[in-house]
Amino acid sequence: QNLVCGFRGSVSHGLTLELGETVQILEKCEGKSFSRSIGIFPAGYVHLKKAVVTNRGQYETVVPLEDPIITEVTSTLQEWSVLWKQLYVKHKVDLFYKLRHVMNELIDLRRQLLSGHLTQDQVREVKRHITVRLDWGNEHLGLDLVPRKEFEMVDADQISVSDLYKMVSTVTASRWVFDVCFFIPEKFMVRLNKNGGPKNPEKVDRLCALFTVGPTTVIAMKGPPHVQYRRPYGCAVLAMTVTGSRHRDLNKIVTEMQSLWYMKLSHISPNSSSCAGLIISLQLLRGDMEQVRRENPMIFNRGVAITRKLGFPDVIMPGDIRNDLYLTLERGDFERGGKSVQKNIEVTMYVLYADGEILKECISLGSGEHSISEYRSFVLYHNNSPRWSEVIKLPIPIDRFRGSHLRFEFRHCSTKDKGEKKLFGFAFTPLMREDGTTLSDESHELYVYKCDENTTFSNHALYLGLPCCKDDFNGCPNIPSSLIFQRSTKETLWISTQLSSTKLTQNVDLLALLKWKAHPDRVMDILGRLRHVCGEEIVKFLQDILDTLFSILDDNTDKYGPLVFQSLVFIINLLRDSKFYHFRPVMDTYIQKHFAGALAYKELIRCLKWYMDRSAEVVRQDHIQEAMRALEYLFKFIVQSRILYSRATCGMEEDQFRASVQELFQSIRFVLSLDSRSSETLIFTQAALLNSFPAIFDELLQMFTVQEVAEFVRGTLGSMPSTVHIGQSMDVVKLQSIARTVDSRLFSFPESRRILLPVVLHHIHLHLHQQKELLICSGILSSIFSIIKSSSLVHFGQCTDWLTRTCPLSDWQGEYVSCLLSLLRQMSDIHFQHLLDNFQSKEELKVNRLINFRNQAFESFILLLKYVKNIIVSTTQYLSPALHKSFTDADFDFKVWNSYFSLAVLFINQPSLQLETLTPAKRKKVFDKYGDMRVMMAYELFSMWQNLGKCFDSLSVFRLCFMTLFFYSCISLHTHRQKHKRKHSLPPEKQY
Repeated sequence: QNLVCGFRGSVSHGLTLELGETVQILEKCEGKSFSRSIGIFPAGYVHLKKAVVTNRGQYETVVPLEDPIITEVTSTLQEWSVLWKQLYVKHKVDLFYKLRHVMNELIDLRRQLLSGHLTQDQVREVKRHITVRLDWGNEHLGLDLVPRKEFEMVDADQISVSDLYKMVSTVTASRWVFDVCFFIPEKFMVRLNKNGGPKNPEKVDRLCALFTVGPTTVIAMKGPPHVQYRRPYGCAVLAMTVTGSRHRDLNKIVTEMQSLWYMKLSHISPNSSSCAGLIISLQLLRGDMEQVRRENPMIFNRGVAITRKLGFPDVIMPGDIRNDLYLTLERGDFERGGKSVQKNIEVTMYVLYADGEILKECISLGSGEHSISEYRSFVLYHNNSPRWSEVIKLPIPIDRFRGSHLRFEFRHCSTKDKGEKKLFGFAFTPLMREDGTTLSDESHELYVYKCDENTTFSNHALYLGLPCCKDDFNGCPNIPSSLIFQRSTKETLWISTQLSSTKLTQNVDLLALLKWKAHPDRVMDILGRLRHVCGEEIVKFLQDILDTLFSILDDNTDKYGPLVFQSLVFIINLLRDSKFYHFRPVMDTYIQKHFAGALAYKELIRCLKWYMDRSAEVVRQDHIQEAMRALEYLFKFIVQSRILYSRATCGMEEDQFRASVQELFQSIRFVLSLDSRSSETLIFTQAALLNSFPAIFDELLQMFTVQEVAEFVRGTLGSMPSTVHIGQSMDVVKLQSIARTVDSRLFSFPESRRILLPVVLHHIHLHLHQQKELLICSGILSSIFSIIKSSSLVHFGQCTDWLTRTCPLSDWQGEYVSCLLSLLRQMSDIHFQHLLDNFQSKEELKVNRLINFRNQAFESFILLLKYVKNIIVSTTQYLSPALHKSFTDADFDFKVWNSYFSLAVLFINQPSLQLETLTPAKRKKVFDKYGDMRVMMAYELFSMWQNLGKCFDSLSVFRLCFMTLFFYSCISLHTHRQKHKRKHSLPPEKQY
């Protein structure tokens, strides 16, 4: 419950409360409530909130049922408010005003979170701002920094000490870089009327597009009413740095010289005209299309036009069909034709099918407008070398693409009263070549053929037999001169094309593969040439290529199997390239939803095993290494193929499949067991196999039980040679593979850990014993302790034994001490007893890491939360009886006892445990959760001193020396500010 009004507690047993404080109500009676502290207060002074009680008992804590970061902001602001006032008293005015500003920002951000009206992305952004400000304030006020995960404080009881150590020791600078990636989109078109407004007023509220710097063509009318043509009027420029504004004015530039129209806008000053120009509204929406639609339904309910990227998106998912040809009408060179002035040239373009029919609505001038059947360029006044640079999209149906062609007709627009448009020439180009490939993505110089205004083009075959460009002319050199259409040698038209299609290709080799059934005798050559196809083409047609490969495999497995396997390995490794890595989800989707090769698993297993068995024979192993790198997706195909086959046959040949997998793993173990010290190529093969091996676990779990997969993995990891028989490079690869195994889903199952832990710990023990690759080993141990909540006694015994005896005294000692603390935290009475019983002699127990605790633990973990100290207290309580039992009377050992008492005194005097130095809020939080750990250690110290005193019946010189050396530690406790700690830690002098 939060106080909404302060209460002075002036009544009997009244509890004084300040505004904003939190209280726990124990009982409510006649309008007054009883708090846990000691008193009563009016019930109307508080606002009730739902909460849960944790750690019930003496140190229980009440936690509100709200977002943890809201709770943290509330408690932090209360703590800061006290320190903030002290800053003013101490004349730290600059920090005083800065902190006040940050506190006001936190209050506003907290209010935004509580409103509940934010999207998920907005909530994450607000939380990010909150944590940045919290960390800034804590750092400047000298308070503890808080380890976080996903912007929220971590619960020390829910994570291992190793993970906590990583969070605290790794200083991560939060850098949020907003990388706005611009691409060239399709044109967005709006027709304006003569007054400058939209021709369709209903579209005004639907113009939600992100504009890049580019020209805007304005429609203008001129000439007789029955003749219309387009003239360039002006262009507008908007820099992308101003996209944060809602409304922007675009200065209009009237182009007095028409030659400037096609120039880059960098040559045009945006302030060259004082005209009012255009006014547009911009809104930047973040996220992918589905997310934007979900978070902004009102925008899309009004029929917003989607402007697509001029080309392919970053990822093309299966089922995403597209077939758009973008054509840029670049420029032309024309003759005067005997006229004294230059022409006013207009280009008309049609898309025609093989039978001469004009394809309807296959031309798009830009998103936001309906497709049309005829395109007309704008007209430049008296210009025989016009530069248009207009981009047109041709969304031609795939079934109509083959056999279609483009025809460009050139007309002179007269300025006389009649305003006639006279046809004087034309050009054309087919969309697809004879070999089935489409126009290449480049600039094309087209021939211009002469004609007159009476030409009707009723018979398109009359010109389709003519060469359309220079390359086409080289293919048909003998052209009769008596044809109706004669080429104008001094006139040309330049266009450029860009194809965005998931079904049509410009690559001959790829087209031959997709149409392999037309040439079955060339299949071997076609498969061999797949490696020469560029990666961009392969990922565009990924689904079609994979379907084709498995179709060829089904046609003749014995003949084409190895080549299909090589082609599949090539494609899989192509997706490992960073340039195409984001296409891996496309491959996953294909395997799960579109793959239909039910018999493919047999040949894939056979080929993979054949490659592995030859690793000891061949010298060049490039093809074997490629297969090892593709292991993950090869197993995906194998498992999915087996699932399809089992589903179709009701589980037939299950035993044969299991036997083949068993044999495959025998080959894997054979490769890893080879001595690679004398063969560099074999080292690379083994490294490729180890890198890919952990990625196949999830696939195996679909077909085998957890125990069976764990046995496969244990046998494989156990087949690797020891560190003595492999080089340092393979040492690193081996441990990295083990680390990925520990981080895998397989290791999260308790039944698999019982199988895998012994072999994992065996390899770690060998490296710890030889002090090799200590950082990787510490990471593996840290991951193990992050996963394991409880384990078998044997495994705890192994871990404890190795950590206490081989804990490296090196730069990585902090990591290993954190692992040891993680282990001690999880150990029970039985585990501690097992540890003590396993020491073979008192000498081993004597050299245990008590000294290491004293010298390293407190220094390395000074920034860790208090619960680390609690672990040390608990461990000391377990070790005390063993110490008393083994090193008293005749076995008294000065070094052991001195280490123990020094450790206890050092623990009690730690600055981080002195609750008096903490702020009231921090002190209450620590005390409620852990109590005063100094008192706990003081009780333990007193108990051990009492036990030791019983052995001092006959004082010897040696024992007197021990008491003299320990006297200094006693003095430090006698002078402690806490009287009850002095009382419990040191008994009255009469006991000495």
